[in-house]
Amino acid sequence: MMDVAHILEQLKAERTQIEEAIISLERLARSRGPRRGRPPAWLSQQSDAEPAEVKRRGRPAKQKELVASAGQASAVA
Repeated sequence: MMDVAHILEQLKAERTQIEEAIISLERLARSRGPRRGRPPAWLSQQSDAEPAEVKRRGRPAKQKELVASAGQASAVA
């Protein structure tokens, strides 16, 4: 059978370590302000792993067709 006093000592030591860890994490969280500038490369690689949609540059294809057909109609008239 284990000694109850010994168990209590171990638990109190663990509690002290946990409280110190919590305090240091709280300090770390407080010291970090809002980030500025570009995100780090590893963060952008993670977001590239799940692309929602491919963004295309320029006008949409339908709009190009409408402009082309309107130009042909005015040339014929």
